[in-house]
Amino acid sequence: MSIETNYSIPFIAALALREKQIQQNYRPIIAVHKWFARRPGSLFRGLLLSEFVNRPVTDTYYRANSLDGITIADPFMGGGTPLLEANRLGCSVIGIDVNPMAVWVVREEIDALEMRVYQNAVDDLMQHLSEQLGDLYKTRCPITGREDANAKYFLWVKTGTCIACHNDFDLFPTYVVAEDARHTSYVLVCPSCGDLNEVDDHNHPGRCDCGTQLATEGPIKRNKGACPHCGHINGAPFHGNGPPPHRLYAIEYYNPDLKGRPGRLFKKPDAEDAARVNKALDRLRVMKTEYVPDDVIPNGDETARLHRWGYDRFRELFNPRQLLALETAARYIAKVKDKRLRRALATNFSDLLRYQNMICRYDAMALKSLDVFSIHGFPVGYLQAESNFLGIRGATGLPVGSGGWTNITDKYAKAKRYCTNPFEVAFDGKKKSVLPISGEWIGEYNPEHPEAHRRDIDVRCASSTEMDLPAKSLDAVFTDPPYYGMVQYGELMHFCYVWLRKLMGSTFPGLEPETTCHAQELTGNDTAARDIAHFANGLAAVYRRIAAALKSGAPLVFTYHHNKQEAYLAVGMAILDAGLTCSASLPCPAEMGGSIHIHGTASSIVDTVFVCRDRGDARRHWLFDDAEHLATIIARELDELRVAGMTPTPGDIRCIAFGHITRMAIWNLRPTWDASQATEWKLALIRRTMDAIATVSDTTEKLAGLSAPDQANVSCSFAQQKARSEFDAIAF
Repeated sequence: MSIETNYSIPFIAALALREKQIQQNYRPIIAVHKWFARRPGSLFRGLLLSEFVNRPVTDTYYRANSLDGITIADPFMGGGTPLLEANRLGCSVIGIDVNPMAVWVVREEIDALEMRVYQNAVDDLMQHLSEQLGDLYKTRCPITGREDANAKYFLWVKTGTCIACHNDFDLFPTYVVAEDARHTSYVLVCPSCGDLNEVDDHNHPGRCDCGTQLATEGPIKRNKGACPHCGHINGAPFHGNGPPPHRLYAIEYYNPDLKGRPGRLFKKPDAEDAARVNKALDRLRVMKTEYVPDDVIPNGDETARLHRWGYDRFRELFNPRQLLALETAARYIAKVKDKRLRRALATNFSDLLRYQNMICRYDAMALKSLDVFSIHGFPVGYLQAESNFLGIRGATGLPVGSGGWTNITDKYAKAKRYCTNPFEVAFDGKKKSVLPISGEWIGEYNPEHPEAHRRDIDVRCASSTEMDLPAKSLDAVFTDPPYYGMVQYGELMHFCYVWLRKLMGSTFPGLEPETTCHAQELTGNDTAARDIAHFANGLAAVYRRIAAALKSGAPLVFTYHHNKQEAYLAVGMAILDAGLTCSASLPCPAEMGGSIHIHGTASSIVDTVFVCRDRGDARRHWLFDDAEHLATIIARELDELRVAGMTPTPGDIRCIAFGHITRMAIWNLRPTWDASQATEWKLALIRRTMDAIATVSDTTEKLAGLSAPDQANVSCSFAQQKARSEFDAIAF
């Protein structure tokens, strides 16, 4: 029994689809630290159980399982999802990643932590920060006169200097501070006096008390704007050398005295607010910073945007109040003697950075700060949000707003509690149940049950193209490898790494590398001149080493998606060079369609799960040789995804089709494959083989031609699939 027979597309797809909507509610462990594009934990749990427990996954998923004695590896561990799921099930795990930040995050996720001691340390740190910085995050409530109301968000607008008249002016692309979705009305800033105006009809906003006509659209459009003083059209970045200047134009604040008042609280900054900004600047000027990095922002595909705007060093991405607060926190953390506690607090510090910088934006609809990585890049906008560094707690004790220490440490504590008390979420119709899975846990040992058996955990910072694993030592490899053209994680995480390395010291274990960027990183990158051949050769080098380390018949299982054929050519070459074949290609939703970096694009939310082995059995009815037969396979899978609650898009269908066509090209080429040929020759051969089997356009056309009854005929019930799986296998 194996994945090919025990796995259920609709069952796991339904779990993965729900998990990706609010992933921290299903897998709290991910809140230890930000990582990108984490695949659903439910997917890898389902795959592991399908492979190693001799029963259908629908029977085993919600039961406690122990896979003691099994060794799993992940050569591209990233945020660690496959390793965490395998470790939780009792497996020994080996994780490798070229990015030192990934290694740091996974160790923090897995390493045990005494929660009582951690919470006491957090309380002491918060007390210190409140004493040192608390006055900088207060504001006067203009409604009640309360002088110590908590500022939630400080909203800043970039300012420019006209090259014609040399006067300064605000760079507003929009005058909307808040929409009426989560507030009682639209809030607009006056272009002339800066007052905040609440309007019932944003299409007809009327005039400000100063007499100026209010508007929603600002003067900046497509990186151009007219100077309000002389009318000259200026272009981005609207200022001279160095980082762009900003002006504080609005504050959202919290006043518990007004808890019965509907809506949010906004104000125009007053003289006291300006004084607090200046006070922070003065305090920073006389402070000799020890932990603020002066590192130069390196050249890269993602960092090029920062350079165009005049940012040269990482410290320039923060305002003086943020730098003062970060330095104050870092000094305290550096003095914590307990190394495990210091690591935990330093991890919190690193994760907090994504909210405490001057690239964060304010979501005028959701009324919250969007962290710097919300679109998996460095989005330099004209309007920025500065979150309260300390964070705010409401009357119930829960955090108010986002981006502060209270938010980060609360999520971290919840994540670590999940390690010793994991759970799964089940649904009966719309009714949701949280089911504790007693007997499972994450870590090398369980601090709450020291008698439980220890698991071997080997996490390394290294290039997987050079990894050295004993032959026939692995029971399986489960991984989420880089996608060609994927997000430049190395460039992005360097933003956090320079601070973490400065805080903990460059000799601290795991922080020896100077950067998170690596010349051999397996991503396409124009700046580093890494093309499809580089990606294909690197992936093949890793898969060859994996194949040598896998036991006979053991699977290499990995997720993948891309909307271009060339990315699949590299996958096919890597599998064939490793001497493996592909016994299954299974669709599963792995992203959330509403994610900021996906919404409104042609991207698919569906991954193909490739199952590869050197020998085994494959379903006979999964084999095809033309677009018509492939269309019937895809129609069945689309039906299963719809049963799971998904509405497949053309982009999803495209990715599913590429997965199947790649699988069959591998199947056909394996008997005569010559791995010694040049990379370009091999990629061209795979392309020709794929096109000879079926093209995506032909398959889509055949799929569209299937009538509803035809599609019903190619769909089969779960019971039929189970029955058929016993009779239609073909050995390879």
